[in-house]
Amino acid sequence: MDFSSIFSEHNRKRLLVAAAVLIVAIAVVDWQTKPFISIGFLYLFPILLVAGFLPRWQITLVALVCAVLQELFSELPPNEAVTRLLMASTGFVGTGLFASEIIRNRQVTLEHLKEVETQIELRKEVEEQLQVLVESSPVAIVTIDSMGSILLANEASQSLLAPGSTPIVGQPISEFLPALQAAVQTQRSRQFRTELRCRGKRKNGEAFLAAVWFSTYTTARGPRLAAIIVDLSEDLRDREDLSLDHLLKNTTILMSAIAHEIRNLSGAVLIVHKNLSRLPGLQNNEDFRALGTLIEGLGKLSAMELKPTANQHWEAVELSSVLDELRILMEPSYREAGIEIAWLLHDELPLVAGDRYGLAQVFLNLSLNSQRAMETTDKKQLTISSAVEADSVVIRFEDTGVGIPSPDGLFKPFQQGADSTGLGLYVSRALLRSFGGDLVFEPRTYGCCFAVNLNRVINKQESPDE
Repeated sequence: MDFSSIFSEHNRKRLLVAAAVLIVAIAVVDWQTKPFISIGFLYLFPILLVAGFLPRWQITLVALVCAVLQELFSELPPNEAVTRLLMASTGFVGTGLFASEIIRNRQVTLEHLKEVETQIELRKEVEEQLQVLVESSPVAIVTIDSMGSILLANEASQSLLAPGSTPIVGQPISEFLPALQAAVQTQRSRQFRTELRCRGKRKNGEAFLAAVWFSTYTTARGPRLAAIIVDLSEDLRDREDLSLDHLLKNTTILMSAIAHEIRNLSGAVLIVHKNLSRLPGLQNNEDFRALGTLIEGLGKLSAMELKPTANQHWEAVELSSVLDELRILMEPSYREAGIEIAWLLHDELPLVAGDRYGLAQVFLNLSLNSQRAMETTDKKQLTISSAVEADSVVIRFEDTGVGIPSPDGLFKPFQQGADSTGLGLYVSRALLRSFGGDLVFEPRTYGCCFAVNLNRVINKQESPDE
């Protein structure tokens, strides 16, 4: 029987009435039978009945009333009445308080048990959710014991480390990632979390580059290690291909700049050569003819230019994410230099035609130029804003730097007085023009402003006016 339900709030009035009726009934019966037998011990029942919900002082009061009633209808010698009253009071009060403590402790225990059961149910629910999350995760997750054996492995880790093979649970991690085996053996005495890049090996012997985020923790059975593993091989190949592609592209741009300078020199030399050819006797001179051949070779060399391939298709670039990456790259250095950046960009910029890596390089080059231009100025602020037009998007970099007093020849290569080779703006504009964009200098009375013009990629469902 659940006594906690008997002493619930809605039963207390009925229990109190029942205890009062019981006390009166015992008193009447005791009064009627006092010459023959004393039934005062029955007062313990109403005392126990009220002990489950009344406060201690009320329990004591009820017990004292019952002790007085017992003595009132007793036929024992009067000279022992005080002693009997004290003993009965002590017995009734002690019994009532003892029963009260037992019932209250039981109620507290039941409430605590209910709370523990609730916590267990919640923990089971969380564990189930965590298990579903681990099993459905697209990245490999494993746990390893102190001996280096795999305790848990989700489906992604099975596909990464041993595709089409036997389950990897119970196998040593050293067969797949020796670096984790070393971490388990050398870091048993302390907890830590870190990341590493290391060489991994699949069950079939194929090697791959792995990025591992792992942490150690302690259990009753010893230290454990939990790790998240990602295969970086494909990303590495893509990044190397992308780096080679941009290296070749930048090399072509630089060769075009050099060819431009050679063309200017060879043009001047060609004029001199034609003028000298009119002199009598030089036409038959072997050295003069050799000089003409060299000039012709220089002319062919100077014909190299950066021209976009006719069938080249540029990807649709999400401009907002490129600018977010720019913010991450430049804000720390700007903050250290005491320069404020005002970002006045649309919440959602449309897709543009171009090359993501090339756009990032152009934006970074313009922001670094602005940073250098504001080193000696009192007001240091760079404003990066966007303007969306019908068929294009314009990103402006406007700073409060020293400005450009002579913008003539600004985009020419190998400028005198430039901080480096004088190719930054030339290469940036060449990159933008290679996929249909442009870089324009917009004069300002104070500071300077460069505008990056990019072509929008219009979806079929999107109207140009949006």
